Amino acid sequence: MTQARALRLLGLAVLLFGGVWPVTKHALAEASPLWFGFGRAALAALSAAAVLGALGRLRWPGREDLPALLAVGLLQIGAFFALAHLALAFVPAGRTAILGNVTIFWLVPLSVLLLRERVSARRWAAAALGLAGVAAMTGPWAFDWSAPGMLAGHGLLLLASLAWSLAIIATRLRPPRAPMLELLPFVFALGALLILPFALAREPGGGVGAPAWPALLFIGLVAAPVGTWAVIEAGRHLNAVLASLGFLLVPVVGVALATLWLHEPLGWDLLLGGALVVASVALAAKG
Repeated sequence: MTQARALRLLGLAVLLFGGVWPVTKHALAEASPLWFGFGRAALAALSAAAVLGALGRLRWPGREDLPALLAVGLLQIGAFFALAHLALAFVPAGRTAILGNVTIFWLVPLSVLLLRERVSARRWAAAALGLAGVAAMTGPWAFDWSAPGMLAGHGLLLLASLAWSLAIIATRLRPPRAPMLELLPFVFALGALLILPFALAREPGGGVGAPAWPALLFIGLVAAPVGTWAVIEAGRHLNAVLASLGFLLVPVVGVALATLWLHEPLGWDLLLGGALVVASVALAAKG
């Protein structure tokens, strides 16, 4: 895959996932977090299976596909969905979109240590600029850290981004033989099976109310399968710094939509952070 195509896939993922966080936050007024995450993964599995079946491409994965399937299904789908949806109960949607997508905290050092990937001085500078943008956007000085669940919510989001980063590393170390598109039904089904026992244990009386179903259908049938496929392919073919910084554009879109739709406050910190992230991506793209 050419870098230009990988960048286009990254842009598609940014648009889809940037809109997912405020939509999910809105839906959680009528749904419990883990059951919403389970429904999102289960619907994505059904959607991907139906599309592949119609195309005549639905087939069981081979043994050589299992490492990538397990990594994406258990880490990027199961663990990420569970941790991020739990965090939404404590952290504003805009901040959730930021920290949930901060793979740069983990992906760059892991790529250097495990993949022996070389990072140019310019891209190290871009990474520092991106992290400065994250620091500005999260605005830690504006939070009441003594509020119930606030510290735990942020910790859950950092763990979610770690799970996503480990999945990317795993697919680079052991790339599947089958196209990732053909593995989507299985990775989403695996993720749903991982989330289900946690939903049953933690939210025994939970579920998804009727007003939340339109959001769940949009995310589960469209945004999740298409966006996840785009993210996986982009992450496999782009430099770690460029991919990580590109993922940071997701929260820029998420914050903008959360401000417009959910009326979350937009201050100088979010504006400055967004500008720094955009500048860091442009710098990283130059090599």
